[in-house]
Amino acid sequence: MLLTTSVGSLPKPDYLLAARGQARKGQITAAQLKELEERATREWIAKQEELGIDIIVDGEQYRGDMVAYFAEQLGGFKTSELVRSYGNRYYRKPIITGAITRPRPVTLEWWKFAQALTDRPVKGMLTGPYTIMDWSFNEYYPSRKAATLAIAKVVREEARDLEAAGAQYIQIDEPAISTRPEEMDLAIEALGIVTRGLRAKTITHICYGDFQAIGDKLERLPVDQIDLEFANRDFELLEFFKAKGKKFTKDVGLGVVDVHTHAIEPVEQAAANLRKALKVFGPDRIYVDPDCGLKTRSVDEAIDKLRVCVEAAKIVRAELGNGASKAPASRRRIAGAKRGK
Repeated sequence: MLLTTSVGSLPKPDYLLAARGQARKGQITAAQLKELEERATREWIAKQEELGIDIIVDGEQYRGDMVAYFAEQLGGFKTSELVRSYGNRYYRKPIITGAITRPRPVTLEWWKFAQALTDRPVKGMLTGPYTIMDWSFNEYYPSRKAATLAIAKVVREEARDLEAAGAQYIQIDEPAISTRPEEMDLAIEALGIVTRGLRAKTITHICYGDFQAIGDKLERLPVDQIDLEFANRDFELLEFFKAKGKKFTKDVGLGVVDVHTHAIEPVEQAAANLRKALKVFGPDRIYVDPDCGLKTRSVDEAIDKLRVCVEAAKIVRAELGNGASKAPASRRRIAGAKRGK
């Protein structure tokens, strides 16, 4: 119970940031860049094990923007000029110019690489169809719905390949759905295409937006767990879920550290907020993690925030009389994946 994990992205070390710049300028080859991406992935897997994280992420060291990365791998997309995402961060907004296809798996080989490095389960990490559509220009499909459902079909193919390879947890990130409450039904339909028939535990991460406006439909999202930013909102969302009572039955990814601040939360503060959450959700329904991906923090800040998650969970587990978490063992021997390769 109170299993610990991370939402997905982790900061890239300085040597990898420099290498990405060199690759864009043609100063190093794609193969040389990949070697450094693998090195950074190894380091993050080892660090998460050292910290005691129960459910590992690969840290997405090979990705830039979460939507642009998928668009670059799928057919039917072209890339526009830089568009402002938030703050001083920019990305090359994809343009849908043809039928969406998946010529080859997008994340599968990276998942296999990461899982071969650890006995703990590694989450499969996908960007959801609604978010890919909403954060792209559509110049091909007749409507936003048509584009979203076309993307859902190829994301489903990726999810099924991850499950077939042994992924026990598959997360489909949908940060965009909370910003357009009027399209929540579309997001639910598309997510259902992705998750229908999967045996792996399914998760969606949602951040930003107006949760009060979409709250009545959260239960309808076709996933096992919904991961939300609690810390950044001072845990006000607990009151929302408390009001829903038994009507909300899904597991919850409980963000106990704020990824939007450099400050490192005291462990006791995170533990206190976990205790508050236990008044609303049972301990077997809570997964302890940061509010969102940690890629905007420094490496040291990310490590410290993950450590707070782990230590807070340990304290509260001990109070509940169960000091050890029980994450399911991963399938270590995955075809084609070798340690350190």
